[in-house]
Amino acid sequence: MSDDTAADGGEFSYDIARILKALPHRYPLLLVDKVKAIDLGESIHAVKAVSFNEEFFQGHFPGAPIMPGVLQVEAMAQAAAILGIETLELAGTGKLVFFMGIENAKFRAPVTPGCLLDLNVEFVQKRSRVYKFKGTASVEGKTTCQAEFTAMIGDPPK
Repeated sequence: MSDDTAADGGEFSYDIARILKALPHRYPLLLVDKVKAIDLGESIHAVKAVSFNEEFFQGHFPGAPIMPGVLQVEAMAQAAAILGIETLELAGTGKLVFFMGIENAKFRAPVTPGCLLDLNVEFVQKRSRVYKFKGTASVEGKTTCQAEFTAMIGDPPK
């Protein structure tokens, strides 16, 4: 599948402008830069371009910068949120995707500045407003992080 067609053959353009419409996250916590492929109701392949300018590199770790594993999980969760929002056609409705749980998280290799972090996430289970996902983060085909996580779609807090 090319970068400009959806799994069903329909056109899509998941550049940063469309990501900003789907997610409420903003700098410095927006961790998805591009969606390369999406199969609505099934899976998503997104990318985070890891730059030395990321704020977390100032303290993690000076002289040996490594992207924190929890931020890799957050990046996968944001990709899952895009998948959920787009699948349910909720972009622009104000609905949010809330993290509920993380299971079986494993951190396999460091992510350093200059990497393109591939985020591959798929639905595992769908129930009403609660969804379970399985995700893998990788750099050049090498797994850096994997986890299963649960999220819920809801209204923003008042």
